[in-house]
Formats: sequence, structure tokens, C-alpha cells
Amino acid sequence: MKNTLMPSERLSVVDSLRGFALLGIVLLHNLEHYNIYFKPEFIPSWLQSVDQGVWDTLFFFFGGKSYAIFSLLFGFSFFIQLRNAQKRGDSFKLRFAWRMVLLAMFAQLHAIFYNGDILLLYALVGLFLIPASYLKDKAVLWIAIILLLQPLEWIKFIYAICVPGYQPSPDMYEQYATISIGSTMNDGLWNLIKTNIVEGQLFSFLWQVENGRLLQATGLFYLGMLLGRKEYFVNTADSHIFWKKALKCAAIAFVPLYIINIWCVKLVDSNIMMIPFKIVLPSLMNFSMMAIYVSGFCLLWFKKKDRYRWQKITIPFGRMSLTNYITQSVIGVTLFYGFGFGLYKYTGASVSLVIGVMIFVLLLYTSRRWLTSHKQGPLEYIWKKLTWIKLFSKI
Repeated sequence: MKNTLMPSERLSVVDSLRGFALLGIVLLHNLEHYNIYFKPEFIPSWLQSVDQGVWDTLFFFFGGKSYAIFSLLFGFSFFIQLRNAQKRGDSFKLRFAWRMVLLAMFAQLHAIFYNGDILLLYALVGLFLIPASYLKDKAVLWIAIILLLQPLEWIKFIYAICVPGYQPSPDMYEQYATISIGSTMNDGLWNLIKTNIVEGQLFSFLWQVENGRLLQATGLFYLGMLLGRKEYFVNTADSHIFWKKALKCAAIAFVPLYIINIWCVKLVDSNIMMIPFKIVLPSLMNFSMMAIYVSGFCLLWFKKKDRYRWQKITIPFGRMSLTNYITQSVIGVTLFYGFGFGLYKYTGASVSLVIGVMIFVLLLYTSRRWLTSHKQGPLEYIWKKLTWIKLFSKI
């Protein structure tokens, strides 16, 4: 490899980006009270206005974008693991499938506390990376583009136009959402766990599938793998050119997508016409803003050889992303859910944001301390050890 940085330096920008994305996820989860959408009525009107401003601002900057960055980097991590295994002469693809089985187990552990788990979807979609690894770059790129355009939603739209009287069926996740959210507000810990094992997991997974996350995550995984193949997270002349073009294209695309998503949707009264607007446009808008974040972040990182100080802050947080993702949920549900302190009854968006920042600072501090004497987080260590357990031969 020509003109590349050392491996540890090369991954630092990815760790920092992953930490930045996880920070956004933590803040949004706290605003949502971990899926309890409840606004206290006793809050004075002036604070309600502030809360609305905080809510709108945080969701504008992070809603759908943090998840997209997280998904993009998941695909990149697959490429790094595959390449490293190939350099050692190991066959990794079947081993990666086993790794996704382990991730599904972590997902179930996470889901017994929080009914908004994303890891199960990642475990399923991660399997699609294995056949994609055999494809050439152009094929992977075109498949990713098609998936990001949400073809199933356009098929529904065309079908609705061709079939008079067609009405979209109600979302399946709603029946499980009612049960699951009711349990988070009112039940004790044991009943909450029993509910989340089935209804909570179905609520989370079906919501993601019915809102386009299945196809979007697959497309983002593929793009992340391509970024790894092209070495665009390495500080080279080609990377600079690519990220500058990506930033320009994403910025140009975001403006019309934002205008259409905000204003034109208000003019559409037909449920049939709303089919592509509800999922496709927000998905593309979030993707374009995510591309602005990632390209801008990388260009700033490469511009200054020792990085900007603010970019370094999230590196340890990103290096322990699995541990921190699950831990922040355990802390958050204990604070907000009925079995714990029940803070959802008393906190608006502003106070919830402060709580989210405090959780981030706490986990960032513990991550820094932990990584001074360990190479990776505790759950990351367990995941790696179980991935390479010698249950099978030649995988």
C-alpha cells in the first residue's frame, strides 16, 4: 500500500466517527425516554417551547444520520476483518456468519432491557455481506444504490396506482408497540423482561423492517465495504478527491430533498401518494446529510496531521461501541422506565438532553480508563474470543 498511515492511525478516524455516531444515538434515546414518548404536562409554557426547540434541533442533526453512520462503518469493519484474516491465511466468511449469530445473542441480551434494539437487524443484514464480498466493486455499488432507493416502497406505490381502491395495510409493529411501551411505563423489571423478550423485540424489528431500515442498512453495509476496498479512510490524494466530491454532491442533493420532504409532503392528502414520501424521501435526505458529516469529518481529519482535538475526544467511545451501546441503554432505562426512577414522567427534552450528555461523559471517562490497560472493551473482547473459538475446523 502506497502512502498509507500506520494501521492504528488509519482506524482512528473510523473509531472517532463511530464514537460521534454513538453520541448522537445516546442523545436521541434520552430525548425519546428510550421509546416512551411522554411530555410532562406541568412544565411551564416557556420551557415547553425550549423543549420543542431542543427536540427539533437534535432530530434534525442526528435523527436517522447517526444510525446511518453506524451502519456504514459496520460494513467497513467487515472488510477490515476479512482482509486481516486473508493476510493471515484464514478463511473468515463462515466465521463471520458465526460472529453474526453471536451478535444476535448480544441483541437479545440488549433487548430484554430496551425495546429499541438495532443489533438484531445488524446480525441479519450482516449475513448479506458474505455473498457481496465475492462481487466486483461496480456490482456492489449498483446494488447498494438500488437498495437505498427503497424499491419495495416504489413497487407498493405503482401497485396502488394500478389497483383502484387499494389502501395500505396497517403496520404490524403497532400491536406490539402498545404492549411493549405499556410495560416500560408500568411494569416491574421481571415483567418488563418477559415482555421485551417477545413483544419488545418484535416491536423493534418490525418497525425497522416496515420503515425501510432493512434495505437501507444493507445498502449502507455495502457502501462501507466499498469504502474499505478503495481505502478512502486512508489519508491519500485519491481520498481527498473522493471526499471533496462526496461533500459537494451530498450538499447539493440535501437542499431539494429537504424542501420536498418538509413542504411538499404537507400538500399530499392521499394515503396512496404518501407511500413513497413517508420512507423514501426521509431516507434519502438522511443519507445525504450523513454523507456530509462523514466526508466533512474525514477532510478535516486529513487536513491536520495530528487531527483536531475535538475529533480525538470520541475515539475511546467508538472503540468500545458495543459495550457503550448496551451500557447506555441499561443506564437509560433504569433512569426513565417505570421499574426504575420513572423520570419519563418529569423530564422534558431539555432535561433529558442534559441526562444524555451526562451518560456520554460517564461512559467516555470509563472507556478512557478501561483502554489504558486493555486493548478493547469487555463485550468486544468476549465477542472476539467467541468468534474465534475452536468449535469448527477451517472456518
